[in-house]
Amino acid sequence: MSKTPETIELIRDGYWMTIRLNRPERRNAMTRRMTSELTDALLALRDDRAVRGITLRGNGGWFCAGGDLAEFRTDFQSGPPDRADIEAASRAAGTLFHLLNTMPQVTLALVEGGAMAGGLGLMCACDISVATEDAAFALTETTLGLPPAQIAPFVRSRVGLAKARQMMLTAPRFTGTEAGRLGLVSTVVTDHDGLEAEEVRLREALRRCAPSAVAVTKKLLLDHVEDDDAMIASAANAFAGCILSDEGREGVASFFEKRRPSWARRPEDQA
Repeated sequence: MSKTPETIELIRDGYWMTIRLNRPERRNAMTRRMTSELTDALLALRDDRAVRGITLRGNGGWFCAGGDLAEFRTDFQSGPPDRADIEAASRAAGTLFHLLNTMPQVTLALVEGGAMAGGLGLMCACDISVATEDAAFALTETTLGLPPAQIAPFVRSRVGLAKARQMMLTAPRFTGTEAGRLGLVSTVVTDHDGLEAEEVRLREALRRCAPSAVAVTKKLLLDHVEDDDAMIASAANAFAGCILSDEGREGVASFFEKRRPSWARRPEDQA
């Protein structure tokens, strides 16, 4: 990124990047600037294979309260209607959700406080989500006369059509514990310390997985190919590329040599 972002913090720790939403006074509600800064950060990370995983979380004890309604009112409802500008802002948000969903690295959302509306969408665009049992969740858009337009596909892919309909059309509020039962979050923990411990566990688990193989696997999971033959051919092509790669060769060799592959070695193994 060309300049220091104002609404997010980027924290690099070896092979892991943490992105913290940093508008705690607004419960990290998303503005157009935040959308732009998140997009820029993800684009900068997308081709960096030294980064194996990305954590998304919020400062101030909250994940994200969704879109900043004060900005909505000022930018979209205060003056003469500018449909093109509104559509451009919506497309920018949709681009962010799609980018987060398709990042080649593993993405992890750590949720405390709450994830509302677009914040819930951000969480659903991540590969893995961990929430505290008392975190608050809701898709509140329809209560405001709005549709959950850009996030609908990501929520549906997480919980299925029937549950997505109920969540979007009736806007219930529910806790992290209930989100776990719905399948909306991957893991539910007791408190902040539990979030930290689960992140450590997941980061260590990911160390065992080859980064390029992870990227290819994610692409296969997200590809929507209706033709079975095309899907089989696509998967075969991906498998062949991986097994012939340096990573594939190292992974097979390490199995037979009964050692960790190069990407799974801890710092003390390098000594």
